[in-house]
Amino acid sequence: MKKIILSLCLLSGMTTFAQDLDSGNFFGNLESNSQWLQLDDGLDFDRQAFEGAQFKANNYLLLNYNLGKFTAGVQFESYLPDAILGYAPEYDGGNGIAHYYLNYKDETLDITGGNFYDQFGSGLLLRSWEDRQLGINNSIRGVRVNWSASDNLNLTGLYGQQRNGFEYSEGVIQGLDANFELSNALNIESVDLRFGASYVSRFQPQSLENPEAPENVNAVGARLDFVKGNVYGGIEANTKSKDVLFNEGILVSNKTYDGTSMQINLGYAQKGLGINSTFRRLENWSFYADREAQGNVYNQQILNYVPALSKQQDYLLTNIYVYNAQPGLFIDDVEQRSGEVGTQTDIYYSVKKGTKLGGKYGMKIAANFSYWSGLESEYNVQNRFYEAKFIGSGPRLFRDFNVEVKKKWSKRVNSVFTLQDVVVDKGVSLGGPVGTQGDIHATVAVAEATIKMQKSQSLRVVGQHLWAKKDRQNWMALVAEYNFNSRFSMYVYDNWNYREFGYDGEEKDIHYYNIGASYTKGRVRVAGNYGRQRGGLICVGGVCRFVPESNGLSATINVAF
Repeated sequence: MKKIILSLCLLSGMTTFAQDLDSGNFFGNLESNSQWLQLDDGLDFDRQAFEGAQFKANNYLLLNYNLGKFTAGVQFESYLPDAILGYAPEYDGGNGIAHYYLNYKDETLDITGGNFYDQFGSGLLLRSWEDRQLGINNSIRGVRVNWSASDNLNLTGLYGQQRNGFEYSEGVIQGLDANFELSNALNIESVDLRFGASYVSRFQPQSLENPEAPENVNAVGARLDFVKGNVYGGIEANTKSKDVLFNEGILVSNKTYDGTSMQINLGYAQKGLGINSTFRRLENWSFYADREAQGNVYNQQILNYVPALSKQQDYLLTNIYVYNAQPGLFIDDVEQRSGEVGTQTDIYYSVKKGTKLGGKYGMKIAANFSYWSGLESEYNVQNRFYEAKFIGSGPRLFRDFNVEVKKKWSKRVNSVFTLQDVVVDKGVSLGGPVGTQGDIHATVAVAEATIKMQKSQSLRVVGQHLWAKKDRQNWMALVAEYNFNSRFSMYVYDNWNYREFGYDGEEKDIHYYNIGASYTKGRVRVAGNYGRQRGGLICVGGVCRFVPESNGLSATINVAF
């Protein structure tokens, strides 16, 4: 309690001081997310966890002050009595100042001391960021310097330790990143060329009995991007030096293994048509600030950004069988895999207005195809050895084909139709071991209509159905959302698994119902909902976290100032 009072006094003092300085700019954010859980015999819910803390809350208060070229900030966080479901246990019961920084920035120099976020290239080597919905905040505490050496050259150097709950990683992170505008430097006008190179190092003192465990693990990479007319693309290649292999805190091999990654993008864009395709290969590409954090299900202390390259869906049923990237290396009696390889292609096409198909308002069509498999490899489980092919024909982990059609029928009526056909390894969809539970083949159809009414009122209705012969079989979902005006809206939905067979072979139904509302005025937004939460992976930007089934009341308050 003394820590809470002291922290609030410090924050209050900063607020008063900042408001007294007319020449500066004070800004920040207050966010509160809370859950009140209740027992529900119809759900697969952990009663012991429920009895530990029926009420759970995540609270954030961010205060920033800018004066000229200087900006300072502090973030207070509270997870009392426990963090909301699905968060890492490091947050449970924690509270205090978790993030602070001082920044100086002018035309060529940007220096930060304290906590900071950064990304090198696509993030395959390094990305530190915050996503409260996923429970990720892997900021680095230390020093970051960015220098615009010339119009064509930009350099970044950083040093520090990564955040882990309210503590910091044992490993020390060093990084260098350079971006060079080749076309400008070489006076090339026909094509826009950009080159980048990155280096990331983790130093962690030797604390294992294994004498071969390295204290330094180094990763280097380079990338080249181009734009020529309507065509654009890029290639990035990275390599990581040898490191020991852990899985959820357990040393699984006395050997050390290196890793590689490669990503190639190619696209074409013109008015009414866009095509983008990505190829990526990852081999043992898990990189953590602490060697023993490898494989943790909460994405804590992860240094790099490896999102699933598949379409990020928006609907209840298209989000059941999602893909979670599989970059890690596993060699044991249960599971053998060395990484992933695959591709994703998006096609966007706008049908012109006035045509037979486009009608008065035109039509937009989007198609996506993605396919991901494990690397084809030969494994020697006894000696913990493997050899992987560059592509090969490894086991299929995920295949998705979906089409989306957006059509405006009048000034007041819009519609969206989606059809998805997906095959996924059940272990991947559950966030567990792959290749041990077989594949799931599902087809999903979605129809959405939005009707605009008078005085900013609108009604949105969504009907969805999922067909599957395995796992939990068929689902149906109905969503109704009514916007009374630009400030106030309400929704209700029912996510119905109407053909689930229990272990006893008997057919049973289960409804995941929910009702909620939100109100926004100025910079304040308040939202609440009551109902059941379907368990499974929740993904944002291709990164996922597992959330258990639950029932109860949730509330969110967000204030920006």
